[in-house]
Amino acid sequence: MTGPAATLREMRWWDIAPVLELERDLFPEDAWSPGMFWSELAQARAPHATRRYVVAELDRRLVGYAGLAAVDGTGDVQTIAAARDQWGTGLGARLLTELLGAATDFECHEVLLEVRVDNQRAQRLYERFGFEPIGFRRGYYQPGNIDALVMRRTTQSSSEAPSVQGT
Repeated sequence: MTGPAATLREMRWWDIAPVLELERDLFPEDAWSPGMFWSELAQARAPHATRRYVVAELDRRLVGYAGLAAVDGTGDVQTIAAARDQWGTGLGARLLTELLGAATDFECHEVLLEVRVDNQRAQRLYERFGFEPIGFRRGYYQPGNIDALVMRRTTQSSSEAPSVQGT
């Protein structure tokens, strides 16, 4: 795709309404509530912030968002989403890169996430970034009782680091 790239920036309270629109389109069965986003953003702006949330804008339209929580050296991808018309443009990879940078800033030694077992596209993205499956959460996504695949990416010291292949 050769069009302009979306701009990433910190998510702010005025982004909640357009984020919710995208959330409801992409995750109609289990969309987050406004209160969930308000709570996460409050923790992103606190003096000892434990969250990082970003949005992606293209032509004045919100086309993606992502968030990370960090506690005691472990990062957790809370959410990551790109508008359907942005699938295949690399936006998901850019959002994930931003979250992994935040995990480094938070001094996380590992990053965890859950992904639907039937979402192969997202799983391939996470694998490209070094995430590996470590387990399942049975019936995690409701309704539908869909299992979640739990994936982890660890940070290793240079003496332990495997050879890195391009992404």
